[in-house]
Amino acid sequence: MEEPGFWDSTEKSQAYVKELKNLKDIIAQYADLKQRYEDIYMLIDLAVEENDTSMVPEIQKEAAAFVEEFEELRLDTLLSEEYDKDNAILTLHAGAGGTESCDWASMLSRMYQRWADRKGYTTEILDFLDGDEAGLKSVTIQINGLNAYGHLKSERGVHRLVRISPFNAAGKRQTSFVSCDVMPDIEENLDVEINEEDLRIDTYRSSGAGGQHVNKTSSAIRITHLPTGIVVQCQNERSQFQNKDKAMQMLKAKLYLLKQQENQEKESGIRGEVRDINFGNQIRSYVLQPYTMVKDHRTGAEIANAQAVLDGGIDPFINAYLKWINTKPEEDS
Repeated sequence: MEEPGFWDSTEKSQAYVKELKNLKDIIAQYADLKQRYEDIYMLIDLAVEENDTSMVPEIQKEAAAFVEEFEELRLDTLLSEEYDKDNAILTLHAGAGGTESCDWASMLSRMYQRWADRKGYTTEILDFLDGDEAGLKSVTIQINGLNAYGHLKSERGVHRLVRISPFNAAGKRQTSFVSCDVMPDIEENLDVEINEEDLRIDTYRSSGAGGQHVNKTSSAIRITHLPTGIVVQCQNERSQFQNKDKAMQMLKAKLYLLKQQENQEKESGIRGEVRDINFGNQIRSYVLQPYTMVKDHRTGAEIANAQAVLDGGIDPFINAYLKWINTKPEEDS
C-alpha cells in the first residue's frame, strides 16, 4: 500500500516539472527574440556603413517578423488568470438549422484544429456526434499546449455564419449558429463536492471510424449534472472507466469555473458578457455572401479575408480580445 499523500505529492511534482518547462520555454523565446533584435540592428549598421540599399527589403522582413513575435509574447503576459496556461477543452454544438448548422460546426472544428497546428499545439477528439446528413452535431476537442486555454477562452460564445448554403437547392442565403464552450483541462484534484444523486450517467456506443471496439461495446460516457444542466461526455479513452474518469474531471472543472464566475460577477459586472451562451447572442459573425467579412462584435475587430480566418487565422481576434478584456475594467470603472 502506498503511503498517505503519495498521489498528492506525485501530482505536485508533475505540476512543478510542467511549470519549470513552461518557464524554460518562455526564457528561451525571450533569448531568441533578444538575439534577433541584435541581429537586425547589426544588419542596419552594415547597410548604413556600406550604403547598400539592396539590404532594405531583408531588414524590413526581419523587423516585421520580430515585431509580430514580440507582440505575441507581450500579449501572453496578459494571460494572468489561474488556469490560462493550461490545456483547453473546446466543445462545439450545432444550433437550429439542421444540416447547414452541422456543416458550420464541422467548419469551426477544422478552423480550431488548423489554428492549433499553427501554434505547435496537439489536438485530440474526446467526443463527437455526426450530423444526420453531413457535418457534426457536436464535437469536443482537447487542445494541448502552453497558454491554450488563455488564448481560446476568447472563443466562448455563439458563432454566426452567413452564406449561400450548398444544401439549399434554391441557392438562398442562410444564417447558421454554433455555440462554442471552452474550459481549461485542470489536471489537479479540485475541491468540488458532487452529490452522486445529482448525476445521471448514460453509456452509449463510441462512434469512431474503425477499430475492434467501435460500435461493439457501450464504452462512451455522458454525465448530466441535474442541478445545473451541465452535460459532459467522453468516448475517446480505451475503456468505460477511463471515459468516466475524464468526464468527471471535465464536470468538476466546469462546476469549479461556474462557482468562480458567479463569485466574480457578485463582486463586479465586468465578466457578464461571457456568461450567457445562446443563439441570440453571437460574439462573432462570418459572412461569406454577398461579401466576405469576419467581425467580432465585442472588440470590433474585422478581417475581410474570411477564408484565411477559416483556415485557422484567428490570432488577430484572440489578441484583440486579450487587449479588450484587460482594458475594459478600467473603462467601466
